[in-house]
Amino acid sequence: MNTTLVRPAPERVSERAREILSAIEADPEFERLRTGCAKYDKDWQSFTGYALVDGFDVEKDTVPLFPEALRAMAIKSAVYEMTGGDEYAAEVPVSVPVDEMIHALAAQFTVLSRVQERTGIKFVHATDREEIGGWDHGDYTHQVYRAAWGPVNERFWIGKDETEKRREAAIKKYEPLGIFEGGRRFAPGFATAS
Repeated sequence: MNTTLVRPAPERVSERAREILSAIEADPEFERLRTGCAKYDKDWQSFTGYALVDGFDVEKDTVPLFPEALRAMAIKSAVYEMTGGDEYAAEVPVSVPVDEMIHALAAQFTVLSRVQERTGIKFVHATDREEIGGWDHGDYTHQVYRAAWGPVNERFWIGKDETEKRREAAIKKYEPLGIFEGGRRFAPGFATAS
């Protein structure tokens, strides 16, 4: 990982992020992208992502969560452009539930690829470069977001300390069901056919 992480001033990034978001929303396949993310609900498995949102309901929370993911992606794309393609710099911390919706967005690969081709915008999401659960109030991402769009949606933008508390609580609730390590290990498993 880069030891010296340099990112442009939040105000400069916010200007470009707004332009990027406008270009995405103006794309002829934007509505398909939006509805495609909503249909991803049958495949969503999130033991420590969406579960951190109090009373999360995929039917009700998809509509307000989608714009949060797009805004985060616009910030990442702006930083990527402004740093000459530095993936480490572009992989700004985002709230865990927002990151989960980014995964749903990235799953719309074909449409997203065409949007990139038409707009010239490069979308950035690299799990090996991100700091999962590292977003916090007042950090770089938050500064850019506020400068671009105002206050974050507090339901989905959960700070670092609260994220850890909620993650620990969720993991404890899952263990009696045989779900361990936040969903990375399951027991007792399925009986094998004889």
